[in-house]
Amino acid sequence: MVATLKAMAGSLAAEWQVFGFDGLQFWHRDTARLALVALGASAVILLLLRAALGRTPGRHYLAVPALLRLAPPSRLAWTRHLPLLLFVLGLPAAVLALADPYSALVVEDVTYPGRRISLMIDASDSMQTAFRAETLNTRNDVQPAFFTTVAAAERFVQLRRQGKYRDLMALVEFGNRAYVITPFTSDYDNLLLSMALIGDPVEFSMFPDSGTVIASALEESIEIFRAFNYLEASGNLMVIFTDGEDTTSIVHGRSLDDILKSAVDNQIPLFFVRTNYNKSFGEGIPDAKWQAAVERTGGRYYVAKDESSLIAAVEDIDREAVGAISTRQYTNQQPRFPLFALLAAASWIGAAGLKLATPWFGRLP
Repeated sequence: MVATLKAMAGSLAAEWQVFGFDGLQFWHRDTARLALVALGASAVILLLLRAALGRTPGRHYLAVPALLRLAPPSRLAWTRHLPLLLFVLGLPAAVLALADPYSALVVEDVTYPGRRISLMIDASDSMQTAFRAETLNTRNDVQPAFFTTVAAAERFVQLRRQGKYRDLMALVEFGNRAYVITPFTSDYDNLLLSMALIGDPVEFSMFPDSGTVIASALEESIEIFRAFNYLEASGNLMVIFTDGEDTTSIVHGRSLDDILKSAVDNQIPLFFVRTNYNKSFGEGIPDAKWQAAVERTGGRYYVAKDESSLIAAVEDIDREAVGAISTRQYTNQQPRFPLFALLAAASWIGAAGLKLATPWFGRLP
């Protein structure tokens, strides 16, 4: 409950900082005008009734002893009008809330916990080797490594969604060439749907590129950051799931060091999850080469030779991927009703609380 109230207060405070009356528009302007006319008419009618009704001494007037006049007036006597002032303050706020205000175009620079993450999944023929995983593989505990890595990537996304993060994630599938399946999005459900589609056995069998060129996936990921103008921003991260069976060092005339130079220069760490069942470090795989490249980016190299080490790698990346990202947010129609409704409610609740719960505000001045 306390956390919810804090989050609501923070959201309202951030909204109030970017709020301005100059660009305010109203959905129900006529309703608010009608309410003002009704309030004014009610006040006039009450004043006329009060003037028309006769008053008799002793019945409509309160007599107090003259000795009270001897006591000096209190300097705080004016505070007894605070409930009335709060009530009056809430009236214009309530009328504005009734008009249903909104801002036509809102541009906000917002910061929230999360990272910009490029997820890369190896779909080459070498990923058809068996990988036993009783938890990750729900259909059969022994399946091709590709389906195990897709399940591990899905678990990573689920961990991010269950936490406090609001990441921007992109999905890349690669073999000889790399393909952007989903560009950067904050919609975790959309990302999980994309993973489910590429994780379909029929789709996997139809994947056109059978080789493994890890550098092509890294190059494509860096290009995604550049295309979205994120390359020089803080909070970027790359995660790759592959069996690591690749010795290719030149892609499109560029060396691996040249491709990773942009990641190193812009502090984009690479987390490399080498998924190859029952193969320890260096067993038929150029682990040393990839580990050296990964460490230059400030990332980590994981040897996932079984399910437990694979899950441990995913959970460790989730713990390491902390931070905050800043982005510019555009909203066509941002409702401003909660600001005025909350102000009116707080004013009236405060007035009622002061009048009913505190004897001071019920005394004579």
